[in-house]
Amino acid sequence: MRPMPSRRHAIADDIRGKISSGRIKAGERLPSEAQLAADYAVSTATLRNALSVLHGEGLIEKIHGKGNFVRQPLRRITYLGGGLSARTKPSTDSALRVSVRTTNLQAHGQLISLLGVSASSPLTEFLCLSHQGKSPHSLARIYVPHELAPTDVPAESRCYEGVEAKLAELRPPLAEVRERVTARPSTPEEATVLRISSALAVLAITRVATDRTGRVVEAALLVLPGDRADALFITNHVTHEGTSGE
Repeated sequence: MRPMPSRRHAIADDIRGKISSGRIKAGERLPSEAQLAADYAVSTATLRNALSVLHGEGLIEKIHGKGNFVRQPLRRITYLGGGLSARTKPSTDSALRVSVRTTNLQAHGQLISLLGVSASSPLTEFLCLSHQGKSPHSLARIYVPHELAPTDVPAESRCYEGVEAKLAELRPPLAEVRERVTARPSTPEEATVLRISSALAVLAITRVATDRTGRVVEAALLVLPGDRADALFITNHVTHEGTSGE
């Protein structure tokens, strides 16, 4: 005999059904939590638990001061690793919009070891937040030595590749890129910025690029929510064929 679903799961199932059937459309605001609690004859706490299930599934998002909204269908991107340039490939033809905030700061904490610099060394941070429509999609913090930072990175770009191209203008040729990929829960800050559940796993990618002298010229911390991103790494093996008798 199958157990009866809890009230929160029954409510989540009902709202999920309305979303999948189109009765509640993408981008539409749900009724207030008080109204929904009254409609389902449950406490506000039970109603919020039901919404948290849908929030964790990525079906709805809560915008502070505005309410709960049905998410637009999430566009998946593929992070292409293993090369001398960071690339993301959208699963559709149109790229995500990227907003960029530039900040000059001094090396501190993990940035000291990440870039191999002394404390208080001048750095420039490029905080890149991609958007799908009005919804945040993924997050990247890129750090470069201040003297290698271009001054004309636009505040908004059509894709990450445009930002990367600007950063490469003053950067010496790269000799090595190391990438560490970790699956973990989002931090409270990441969950707030990306408007995702704190229980949702993210792909956290730490990317460190060095030039031919061994100097770190760029370090990037990327956060890609697991419900909309994949990582792909391709290794090309080169074989050397000799000629017998030589």
